[in-house]
Amino acid sequence: MKLKVLPPTLRKNYRYLTVEIKSETEISKDNLINIMWDACIRFQGELKTSNFDLWVMKFFEMGKEEDYYSYKAIVRCQRGFVEEVRSSFALSNMYGGARIAMTTIGLSGTIKASQKYI
Repeated sequence: MKLKVLPPTLRKNYRYLTVEIKSETEISKDNLINIMWDACIRFQGELKTSNFDLWVMKFFEMGKEEDYYSYKAIVRCQRGFVEEVRSSFALSNMYGGARIAMTTIGLSGTIKASQKYI
């Protein structure tokens, strides 16, 4: 039996945040996932974070600047929780004993449109 595809009215609506990450140490995509979940759980709680539906779609290594490593990532979250996710990212400043800064530089409704901020 073939599964039915959900109609567009019943699918979840996502927003894609383009995030700039600056860190004293090198990080990988797996580390970024841990940083994101840790920041959201710490500042919003487990119950609210479970609704965010966070996912790292793309991860770009931009190179090393003077004193820090620079990265950019496209992060997916559910439509109604964009402000909570952005505030959690902005409030995180330490991970694994190293300083880190995460800022949202763009917001869009598709991955293709969010790549223009990279």
